[in-house]
Order: sequence, then C-alpha cells, then structure tokens
Amino acid sequence: MLPRRDFVKVAAAAVAPAALDRAMAHVPAPTAIDGTVPLRWPGYRDAVVIDALASPIQFNIPQADLPLRPADLENAVASGITAVNLTVGVVGSAAPDPFEGTVARIAAWEREVDANPRVLRRVRSTADLSDAKETGRLGLIYGFQDTVPMGSDVQRLALFHGLGVRIIQLTYNDRNLVGDGSLEPGDAGLSRLGHAMVERMNDLGILVDLSHCGARTTTEGIRASKAPVALTHTGCSAVFAHPRNKDDATLRLTADRGGVVGIYFMPFLNPAGPPTAEDVARHVEHALEVCGEDHVGIGSDQGITPLDVSPPFPTQFAAVAARRQAMGIAAPREDTAPYVPDLNHPRRMDTLADLMASRGLGDRVIEKVLGGNFTRLFGEVWR
Repeated sequence: MLPRRDFVKVAAAAVAPAALDRAMAHVPAPTAIDGTVPLRWPGYRDAVVIDALASPIQFNIPQADLPLRPADLENAVASGITAVNLTVGVVGSAAPDPFEGTVARIAAWEREVDANPRVLRRVRSTADLSDAKETGRLGLIYGFQDTVPMGSDVQRLALFHGLGVRIIQLTYNDRNLVGDGSLEPGDAGLSRLGHAMVERMNDLGILVDLSHCGARTTTEGIRASKAPVALTHTGCSAVFAHPRNKDDATLRLTADRGGVVGIYFMPFLNPAGPPTAEDVARHVEHALEVCGEDHVGIGSDQGITPLDVSPPFPTQFAAVAARRQAMGIAAPREDTAPYVPDLNHPRRMDTLADLMASRGLGDRVIEKVLGGNFTRLFGEVWR
C-alpha cells in the first residue's frame, strides 16, 4: 500500500476524500508471496503500468455490470495501473447481432467515462496515455477480442477506429471469417478476408492482436502485418502446453517483428489446481529468455475489482462454464476458476513487480514488463 501522502498526491483529484479512505482501507499491502516479508518495488509509483487485457470490473465471470460502483472506481485509482486494454467488442461467431451489441457496449463505456472524468480517461494516443499517468486516472483503451463485429465488411474498421478502438484480436477461440481460433482442430490459417483486415488495420493504426488465434493463423497474421503485432494475453507452451499458449517459435517471431507478448493470470499457466503468482513469474521469465526484455508485458485477463469467490460464486462459475461449453469456446482447464488467488487484489501489478524483483529481475526489465514495452508498441502502431 502506498503511504497516504503519496497516494493522495497521485489520486486526490480522482475521487472524493471519503472514497480515498475506503480505497485505502480495503487494498492489501504488497507482501512477499509467502506472506512473510513486506516488499515494495520502488519504481512502481513512477512506472507507466499497462494491463494489456483487463477491465475495472470482472468479465470472465461477470459479477457486476455497468454503471460502475463506487468500489470499482476506488479500486481503479488504488491499483496504480495507468491503462487497460478494455474489451468492448462482442466475441464468438454464435453471438447474436455482434455489430449492434458492440456499438451498444462502446456507448455504455462512453457514458462511464463521461460520468467519471476524474477517475477514467479515454486513451486513443500515446499522448492520452501520458496524460492518464500524469493525472492518476485509469486509461481505457478500447479493444476487441474478435472480428465478428465487422462481419465481412472491412470498412467497418474505420468506423470503429473513429469510435476509439485501437486494438483488435483477429479471432476468439473458434473459427470466424478471418481465420481459425486456438480451439479449431483444422488450423486453417488466415483467410483472404483476414489478409484484407490486417492490411486495413495497419493503414488505420489499429494494433493487430493474435492471442486467441490458432497456431497457423497467428503465424500468418504476424507475417501479413506491416506493423508489429501483439499477443496481449497468452502464456508459454514450453512452460505448460495448452491451446491458448504459444510455442517458442511464435513468441520469437512476434519479437523479431517488434511485437510484444503479454502474460496472463489464468489457469492455463499450470497443469492442475489454482495458478499462482510464481506460475505467472515463470512464464514471464521464459518469455524474456525467448523474446528479450523489449518484447514482454502483462495482459492479466482479469478485472481490477477482485473476483469474489464467496457464494454464490460456484453457481455463477458453473453457469458461465456451461454456456461457454455450449458455444464451443471453452478451453481446457476452464473447470478451474479464472484467476490467480494471490494476485486477486487491485495492487496485483505492484505485487508482481515485487515478485519479479525478488527473483532477480532488474529495475529496467521490470519497468519494461509492467508497461514500457506496450507503451513503445502503441507508439509505433497507433495513428
């Protein structure tokens, strides 16, 4: 936990004093993973911290909807996160009316930013990102995890770019008109429409995301893009083999083309039981070894507001798991709750920074992983 004087310096303009008191009261102090030795990586307060797949609220197991609650806003400020890649697009080829649903989601988040200007900041450029950091607000980078909102109309990319979308993942886990997702056994690769989508995204300055794509679609997407790409939220197959994780050749190709690999906080990091922060660190370290220090970041795939695992969570979890199975988009290990228990708090990125420091990573590398690398990538891609 930041000292009160430091927290107020960063966030006094963001929330009312009563909200600050509540935020400070329920945000845990960063500690060693074994809970014994208080830690604090000294660079966290000054670092630009980017979570390349996240939201102020839970979204894998939805526990609250918009409008944001006071606790959600307090958590956003307390987190110290500069900006998140916020999914505003509908996912899954079976989803009804993905275009209209996506426009409605963007409108809903626009209302949230307008209603909470001292806490939230639209991010459409690196200048906006810098302003979010300077003012202590949480930057929202609108992103898609699927291209189904475009259908077969490449021109819709310009429309969504105009609405603030800056990151688009080509496929979710299943097949769409652009290519195959990571759960498709055919692994057919990038379609002609997919090539056209990538070309138009490059022209507009939209970051190509290949996290959920199948192996061939991922490789072909990297090679088709004139700009560096991202794997915003994934893991390393060499550490744990899983359809959602990427092999070393893919990680290396991403880095060789200037891209960034974000490591997630999901059960796809280990073979059994809840994943731990140590599991996250192992994947980060492997990615650093393969990609180099300029090409690794974090995309937690989590809400900043912690996942509430008390009842009725088991019922919620079972319902979401059954729905995803019925849609054909559920990956292996989705029978395990989608979170890392020892990082299930708003200051999770702070705690991860401490862990990386305790495992011998230097300050320069930690700062790059926390957000420096994604900041560089955004600057190279966005228009």
